Amino acid sequence: MKIVFLEDATRDIQWFRYYYTSVFPEGSERARAQLKAIQLTLAANPYAGHPSDTRQDVREISVPRTPFTLIYRVMPTQIEILRLWDTRQGADY
Repeated sequence: MKIVFLEDATRDIQWFRYYYTSVFPEGSERARAQLKAIQLTLAANPYAGHPSDTRQDVREISVPRTPFTLIYRVMPTQIEILRLWDTRQGADY
């Protein structure tokens, strides 16, 4: 299934890149690989994540070994990535 990053998620990707380039460069390669693996998992199995506790029709899946979680919704023809949430900011995305 096609994956589309919405506007907020695009900004979150910029933060993700900045964080791993500037703040934690030694984890950059692994974090990018983990994010790519999650995208491949979702493309093959859109319901791999768990339902959100706070938002209807929204799902969440953690990016392993990072503080980030993909917040997404499954649409008929695509998966919309709403946020790449830095969980250190709290749970209110």
